Amino acid sequence: MLSQFLQTSILRTVQTLLPPAGSGESLPMWHVNIEQPANMQHGDYSTNIAMQLAKILRKPPLTIAEQIREGLEQNSEFTRIVKKTTVVPPGFINFKLDWAAWAQTSFDLPKASGEKVVIEHTSINPNKSAHIGHLRNSCIGDTLVRLLRKNGYDVEVHNYIDDLGNQLADTVVGLLQLPMTGDHERFGDYCWDVYAGINKVYAQDPQLIHKRTEVLHALEEGHQNESWLGLVVAERIVREHLEEMKQFGIDYDLLVWESSIVKEGFWSSAFDLLKETPLFYQEAEGKLAGCWVLKQQTDNEEYAETKITDHEQDHSTDKVLIRSNGILTYTAKDIAYHLWKYGLLHNDFTYKSFTKDVWTTSPGGNGQTKPFGKASAVINVIDYRQQYPQEMVKQALNVLGFEKEAEKLRHVSYGVVSLSPAAAAELDVDTSDGKASYAMSGRQGIGIKVTELIRRVEIFIEQTRADKSGISSRDIAAASIRYYLLRFALQTEVVFDLKQATEISGNTGVYLLYAYARSVRVLSKAGVGESVPAVPGMLPELEMQEHALLRHLSSWNDTLAEAAKELSPTALCNYAYELASLFNHFYAACPILKSEGEVLQLRIWLTALFKNTLGEALEVLGLPAPERM
Repeated sequence: MLSQFLQTSILRTVQTLLPPAGSGESLPMWHVNIEQPANMQHGDYSTNIAMQLAKILRKPPLTIAEQIREGLEQNSEFTRIVKKTTVVPPGFINFKLDWAAWAQTSFDLPKASGEKVVIEHTSINPNKSAHIGHLRNSCIGDTLVRLLRKNGYDVEVHNYIDDLGNQLADTVVGLLQLPMTGDHERFGDYCWDVYAGINKVYAQDPQLIHKRTEVLHALEEGHQNESWLGLVVAERIVREHLEEMKQFGIDYDLLVWESSIVKEGFWSSAFDLLKETPLFYQEAEGKLAGCWVLKQQTDNEEYAETKITDHEQDHSTDKVLIRSNGILTYTAKDIAYHLWKYGLLHNDFTYKSFTKDVWTTSPGGNGQTKPFGKASAVINVIDYRQQYPQEMVKQALNVLGFEKEAEKLRHVSYGVVSLSPAAAAELDVDTSDGKASYAMSGRQGIGIKVTELIRRVEIFIEQTRADKSGISSRDIAAASIRYYLLRFALQTEVVFDLKQATEISGNTGVYLLYAYARSVRVLSKAGVGESVPAVPGMLPELEMQEHALLRHLSSWNDTLAEAAKELSPTALCNYAYELASLFNHFYAACPILKSEGEVLQLRIWLTALFKNTLGEALEVLGLPAPERM
């Protein structure tokens, strides 16, 4: 990477300025920060390292910067790439590149050494159709999969199926207890109404909730009417979920069923390990009498109370892993699952094929053995409301002495999707209170289903596009929705508005697709194939728009590496949008096919470089790269 080249060159020079080893000087850990100045006149890249070193060297930053500049100018490899190094107050060092030399030098993305990462995402309760909030999870998770694979990681994708939870139990109770009619094209949509309906009945007749407990026991024990019904419901709905996600280019390697964890003895193995620790015990008195509890090493009840939502109380309240009635909490099974993810249990699943490309855990030992699990690192994409249970899983790993694994367990937290007043009103939600957003609620049947969303956006695009001979309206709709859900910062609550999601200008997926198709059209007219044409030996003086585009192109590998480090799909969106904008400015200001000689050669090369780079960005973001819109 270019930034790595600059960092290494600067570090070599800095080492000559530092106090000698054994001098008694305490040297702090510091990092050579490389960035692109906002004003191109200041340079292509810049560093503030001289200001970081001022206290260590006890010299003014400007003096240190000048010493670093002088040292760098003695480095022939550096000066071949950097044609000018300048120092400006209060101690910045700015670099202007020789772009012809840069183009002829390989600054490849450093590849991870095959480290295996398990990424768990989607993990929708298998009791009804998926909605747009679930889709945000899946789009984030799938983009992280693509991003880490691009950076050289061996990535395994899991979709955890909670087929023993309250939500599925409620749907089963509804199917058994609630008469339901209506026009439904899909089973998941029917169950959507059943689930909302039974929760309304619970509110009217709280005594009926005991049926949920009966079904929960049946689901865990198996081999009863309710358990077989739950299995059939869950499997049918999971297949529909996979079909829904496939429309957005989202794939999985393995479906892990919660029932497999229980029936294959994973929890029993985890339970035996936890019993050997002093922080896991059975309460003898109080409101938790009879419960098996994992005590936090730093107990903070106020924190726990603020972090556990009503939804989480159904699964994991107060660190309880086994309730007094013997039912396991979600967190208990999740601890066992994570011990398996890291290869820390003697147990393993057996597997069978679920679809052509997806495997599933298969209780009973009739399936095949496969090399799943045994990860070096684990990433879980789960919304911010699950922060407390995720921390309890990490706590359990630490309690059991697996500190390295706990450190490499990362929770990618994100804000939920709510509805704008306009979107809520379309669903007949009362918006008279004038709130800025309205939460979706499966229990109340409030939300926009994924299938309904893509249908609406497809219709809008089909009605508004003039040329329909290129990429299909459905593919454009899927790209538009996916990018819309990715471009917001992870912790941001997405207030979904159908009109905003279908916009084709500005920071949208459609804007990126048009820019890519435009570059393909230009190169086709120029007679250029798939490969990037050779860079001109000597570049003519660059126009401002050419320089801006080239400078941004040079930072692509740095963006990939940083986005992987920070697990940030938003960084990729920001890069891609700015790249498309810079190309469109270049296209408008600098005639390409009408230019001649070395200018023509430069602009065709720039266009091809843009096409390939944006194509890579679209691939990582999970968007199509259309030759024609």
